[in-house]
Amino acid sequence: MTTAISLNSGNTAWLIMATVLVLMMTIPGIALFYGGLVRRKNMLSVIMQSLSIVAVISIIWVVFGYSLAFGSGFDGNLFRYGIGGFDKLMLKGISLDTITTGGIPELLFVMFQCMFAVITPALILGAFAERVKFSGFLMFTILWSVFVYMPMAHWVWGGGFLMEMGAIDFAGGTVVHINAGVSALVMALLVGRRNDYRPGKPITPHNIPFVFIGTALLWLGWFGFNAGSGLAADGLAANAFLVTHIATCVAAVSWMTVDWIVNRKPTTVGACTGAVAGLVAITPAAGTADIPGAICIGLVASLVCFWMVAVVKPKFGYDDALDAFGVHGMGGMVGSVLTGVFATRAVTGDDGVQGALYGDWHQLWVQTATTLISVVFSAVMTFVIFRITDAVCGIRVMRRVEEEGLDVYEHGEAAYDM
Repeated sequence: MTTAISLNSGNTAWLIMATVLVLMMTIPGIALFYGGLVRRKNMLSVIMQSLSIVAVISIIWVVFGYSLAFGSGFDGNLFRYGIGGFDKLMLKGISLDTITTGGIPELLFVMFQCMFAVITPALILGAFAERVKFSGFLMFTILWSVFVYMPMAHWVWGGGFLMEMGAIDFAGGTVVHINAGVSALVMALLVGRRNDYRPGKPITPHNIPFVFIGTALLWLGWFGFNAGSGLAADGLAANAFLVTHIATCVAAVSWMTVDWIVNRKPTTVGACTGAVAGLVAITPAAGTADIPGAICIGLVASLVCFWMVAVVKPKFGYDDALDAFGVHGMGGMVGSVLTGVFATRAVTGDDGVQGALYGDWHQLWVQTATTLISVVFSAVMTFVIFRITDAVCGIRVMRRVEEEGLDVYEHGEAAYDM
């Protein structure tokens, strides 16, 4: 990771800003987006879950998480393909003068990647909202981050076997969104439906303006998420910035249009959900796709995610409360696979990768294989971690707690005056 290169102040300044933007995606972005979608009696539970993830996972990240994901302690043996090692525990060997890729301080890279480690488990919250104990949630989140997120981050970004295989994931389509989305579906199935949930009859959000504000903060923060992932203030960052915005706009308009046709009215929640689907899908492709690719990815992601949310979920009756799987899981899969279609050397350079649309079918195979591996790993590990957590401290709240709200019973507070 460490190289003998000089500090680049421009890249460093940009990545500091990008890191702040990504933190804003979790608090307050996810907290308000998810919080607005739940009922008023559970608003604070979502805020507490989001805030606690930021605090707890950040501590774990600097103590040993960064080392597991980006360490090189196992270089020279086969373990390097699976996990980073223990050479950077407590950020050992990283000083103020340690410079890494892009001419940025490695301490800043640690912080930037910490924000990714934070937001990923926060996305899962949408699947089991309104029915999980805070203690069970906390134990599950810690175990999941250590045994699912950190290995996956190493596999794709830290020199692991998927990186060696040539997988493209510019900013987290597999590591973040497929990982979290598939885990969300498994959690929704294992935790079970909310007691008053009826398939095909969504529970009304308590504060749609919060949903809009959360979406706006996510949209803004995503520019740091995607444009910052090249670790430089250059043309690649500008392209990632542009295609992120365009894919999101296309997805929002597409969802709004379909919503208008199917349900006779264009809804705010629908447009916001479509925008998030576009942000998710363009994430793995932001460093390889051009404008035509961004438009196609945004359109396809919106249609697929709408179908999952409006048709598949009601048909099968699972209670993915805030559509974490329908948007993040499916959007991540669409984006990961389509990266293998729309990657172009107009963005990656003359010696860069290109997708099936430009003649390289091998890259599409790599992306498809990476997607399937991510799905299986996330599903199996989430199942195991759920069972362990449920056996140790329990996950589902009692019926009375669910009926009267998690805010009062779990936290002793109310978001609003009664």
